[in-house]
Amino acid sequence: MKLSKTQRKYRIRRRIRKVSSGTAGRPRLSIFRSNNEIYAQLIDDVKGVTLAAASSRDKDVDSKGSKTEIAGLVGKAIAEKSLKAGVDKVAFDRGGNLYHGRVKSLAEGAREAGLKF
Repeated sequence: MKLSKTQRKYRIRRRIRKVSSGTAGRPRLSIFRSNNEIYAQLIDDVKGVTLAAASSRDKDVDSKGSKTEIAGLVGKAIAEKSLKAGVDKVAFDRGGNLYHGRVKSLAEGAREAGLKF
């Protein structure tokens, strides 16, 4: 029987999380993409703590433009916050989404601002 879209995404998410986990030196950059917004978090899985977070709903992110352009700005914002926290290397967790469109734009924006994946 064919899996639904959400079941497939959940299965991919579990597979990714088995492999990648965040530490204090290299936290996990977790992406959540809804229909209208995009969210990014830096997570230390050892302590279970969120080190930094950014989203398209934040006041410092300009919400004018297409969704992919806004995702690039969110990537730059999370990179700036992580560099302030003293983190320059992260493990990228795309959250079961394809590396395409808004997820790719966020990753490229974070790389431009100085994060290393």
